[in-house]
Amino acid sequence: MIYSEKEKYSEVLEDSINYLQNRGYKNIKADMDGYESPKSYTKKGTNISITPDIVAIKEGRKHIFDISLKSEKPQLLKSKWLFLNTLSRLKSHHFKLITKKGHYKFTEDMLEDVNLSNKNLIKI
Repeated sequence: MIYSEKEKYSEVLEDSINYLQNRGYKNIKADMDGYESPKSYTKKGTNISITPDIVAIKEGRKHIFDISLKSEKPQLLKSKWLFLNTLSRLKSHHFKLITKKGHYKFTEDMLEDVNLSNKNLIKI
């Protein structure tokens, strides 16, 4: 999700963290109060910053998670996903999207638009 929607969907972020903890993920970092913040990436020459929603480790591999919910700024979301997908591929990490009921179709359409339709969604 994009930064301007963090407060609106904080409950979904908390549910996602609980889901990942129950699945055996450790050392969870989240872009939320009470958790260590994941590393942010800033575009050179601008003040645009990208921070993954959740970063966790399972079986020695780093997993990057982003929460996919309907957004008023879908282009920003697409750019974020493309960047995080590329970053995870370069560093041999896993990139996954988490979504919830009512947002599946939006997420699938967005993934198809940016040619990431091979991504498996985590549906909460």
